[in-house]
Amino acid sequence: MDYLRNLGSALVQKSGLNLPFSLGQKVTAFEGLYTLYDATKRDDNSPVSVFEYDFSDPSRRNFKSFAQNALKKLRTMRHPDVLKFMDAVESDTSIYIMTERVQPLSSSLPTWASRKAQEKEDWLLWGMHRISVALTFLNDPCASTHGRICTQSIFISPSGEWKLGGFELLSNPKDDTAVLYTLGGAFPASYSWSSPEVKKNGWSDLKQYDPAAPDAYALGLLLHSVFNPNLPPPETSQPPHPPPTAASRGAIPTSVFNAYKKLLNPNPKNRINSKGFLELGMADTGFFATNRLVKVCLGLENFSIESEAEKNALLKTLKESASSFPTEFTTHKVLPSLVSALEFGGASAATILPLVIQFGKNMPPDDYPNTIIAPLVKLFASPDRGTRMALLEQLPDYVDKLDKKTVSDKIFPHLQTGFSDTVAVIREATTKSIALIAPKANRLLNNDLLRLLAKMQMDPEASIRTNTCILIGRLGPTLGYNTKRKVLVPAFVRALKDSFVHARVAGLMAFMATIDCFEIEDIATKVLPNITFTLIDKRKVVRDQAFKAVELFVKKLEEHAKTMPETVEQDPTAPSIEQLGGALPAQAGLVNTATGAAGALAGWAISSIGKRLAASDLQSSMAAGSAAGMDQLGAPTPPNIGELPTKPFSTPTTSPPLPASTSSSSVKGTGKGLQLGGKARASNTSDAIADFARELEDEINMPGGSGAWGLGGGGDNPWGNDDLMDVNADEDDWSAFETAPAPSSPAPTPASTLIQPQPTRLTTSNSILSNGSPSSNGAIRKVSSPAGSSTLSPPTKTRSTRAISPTPSSLRSTPVHSPPPPAVTSDWGDTDDWGKSESVRPSQSPSLSSITPMTKEEKAAEMARRKEERKQRIAMLKEQKKNAAKAS
Repeated sequence: MDYLRNLGSALVQKSGLNLPFSLGQKVTAFEGLYTLYDATKRDDNSPVSVFEYDFSDPSRRNFKSFAQNALKKLRTMRHPDVLKFMDAVESDTSIYIMTERVQPLSSSLPTWASRKAQEKEDWLLWGMHRISVALTFLNDPCASTHGRICTQSIFISPSGEWKLGGFELLSNPKDDTAVLYTLGGAFPASYSWSSPEVKKNGWSDLKQYDPAAPDAYALGLLLHSVFNPNLPPPETSQPPHPPPTAASRGAIPTSVFNAYKKLLNPNPKNRINSKGFLELGMADTGFFATNRLVKVCLGLENFSIESEAEKNALLKTLKESASSFPTEFTTHKVLPSLVSALEFGGASAATILPLVIQFGKNMPPDDYPNTIIAPLVKLFASPDRGTRMALLEQLPDYVDKLDKKTVSDKIFPHLQTGFSDTVAVIREATTKSIALIAPKANRLLNNDLLRLLAKMQMDPEASIRTNTCILIGRLGPTLGYNTKRKVLVPAFVRALKDSFVHARVAGLMAFMATIDCFEIEDIATKVLPNITFTLIDKRKVVRDQAFKAVELFVKKLEEHAKTMPETVEQDPTAPSIEQLGGALPAQAGLVNTATGAAGALAGWAISSIGKRLAASDLQSSMAAGSAAGMDQLGAPTPPNIGELPTKPFSTPTTSPPLPASTSSSSVKGTGKGLQLGGKARASNTSDAIADFARELEDEINMPGGSGAWGLGGGGDNPWGNDDLMDVNADEDDWSAFETAPAPSSPAPTPASTLIQPQPTRLTTSNSILSNGSPSSNGAIRKVSSPAGSSTLSPPTKTRSTRAISPTPSSLRSTPVHSPPPPAVTSDWGDTDDWGKSESVRPSQSPSLSSITPMTKEEKAAEMARRKEERKQRIAMLKEQKKNAAKAS
């Protein structure tokens, strides 16, 4: 092939001609008249055919007239069934005629020998129909005679269509320079297709007959040769031209045989012409009208003007008979016509597009982008919903032929409009299509596309929300690292909270499908906490899927935990177990049941308490332990609230002190439990917070013992400092309000009921808190006994004391700071029995405070007033913080 191409190009260059084509392989040659080449057009590299007429030999001087006539007629005769002329180059010794790419019929017929009989018959009849149409055009409107109807003058296009060529003898009887009537006999092999009148009287005798008569007889001979290529010409072609017999029919269809005999009538006046032959075939039951290929071609040619019923009938025929059509016919004839019809859109687009994809499978890979992809990409810009729906439904069949640039620049800008379409079917189809084009749109995936999918998760259609979640799950592995961490969990959690059950199931399955996209920390802190609420979903299918998902993620965490070290280096800033008073128990075995867990917790508690007490402490009495505990809190207790001792204290025998770590831990924990907002930002704000904290503790530790607030009289509230009592619970201990101590004059206390301390100097603060309760550092503490008498616990260290108002004041204001009081040193001794409380006889203790009971309404009013005051103080502190922040 390369040798012939180079040879042809060398000959052209030698001739000095500037040709618009490049010659390729030689196809065939006809009797030394011309040579047919495959060639390539220089402008666009499109395939063409070139007929080379060489009349440089003086013995072929008549060939120049034939070549010039062929060029002249081919330029002027334009018809769909006539060989398409493109360009020509003339010289004194040669003529080059460039046409569409074709192959001679004589070379194509052998290739059809192996085809099915019905397929071959349909193709041959369709070809005869096209030649009849072309002859009718030449004979009737053009009033000309072709003069050379044979297999060498018919050519086959890539679509399998028959094209009429060989215009070397085409002549009009009225033309004085017509070559047919003067040089017809000089044309090579012209006697083989000549009519009986020509054989009898010569070519010049044709002027007196109808121009169609000689072509009609040659058409009959052509019909015999194409259906019986291996048989000799019929007997009727030779004098005395007997009529054809049934035995000579061969493979000619019986429906065509009668018309065939009429074409071969020896009398030109009784012979039917090509137009009559065409009319016989196009009758209602004619051999052309019933041919599938003929019907399809006629339907495609008139598709734009046909009714919807006719269009649907044609498309149904194509769909049902597509596999039986010749490949060349569907690929190059039907397919371009269907693609052209798609541009009009309409209801037929949904039916046309699947056929376009089906017929395009046989398209050569090099031609597929221009023939199929280019028209389909243009269709995405169509506003017709039927066209868009058909494009999206057939996307799996052609998406692999799309490149990334085409998707990003030409398809996606139009495709994204489907997300906001008012028709739910379009929105759903658009969402499904993203899974196919996502691999070709990585840049869009992490930007515009995710924003669109987030919007689709709030679509009113439940199926769209479900499909969106499934889509995000499929796209998860292709997302960027940061995008995965930001998008996947919120997207799937939104699906888990969907009211549609299948959306929730899809969310769980999406979590499971993207398990490799999550970091271990994210699984423990984000994934599992957001899945567990579905374990108690109202629908069983969701619960079952949730348990599977949790099991999957837990297994991954277990596998990771096995790879982790048993211990890690301790933070040097963190407190040790010894600093925490040994409160943390040793590691125990794992438990699998609730009962085992409860037992383990009880063991931890017992172990912690045991570690807090020394051996000597375990031998002391409960009273001593209580005193030690009170001494740990640093709360020196006077004989009674509101009065000071009047007798000198005796020096008691002290009990062993508690470890320093325990005391410091308790005091530290008490102080932190009452802090608000952490560290102070400014000095004034810090003072206000400290005052407020002290007032809160004073309220918690107000007189009334353990029954007042349920805190045992201590200042450390492990459950927070909020009100934990129900004002409507009559059975609660309201002793804080039932026993409102009133101040009374100090009186000597009987020795039988009071411990005798040594003389000491007690200095009280000159400022009185308005809330009526001791602060967190208060030195006055009351311990209630079961019998109602008071028992004092001796402090073991020097503490400062502050006097408090024994009854709550009705006026509340911001606490006023007082200077720290001088230290008071007192030594407390042990008595024989701290655990026993002695009852106080009313007659012997006139100094005890009188008891004033409170009604239920007064209790509720007092509680409401304190709550309201607390809210006001918190609001005031917040305002002070804001002002301080603005000032800084």
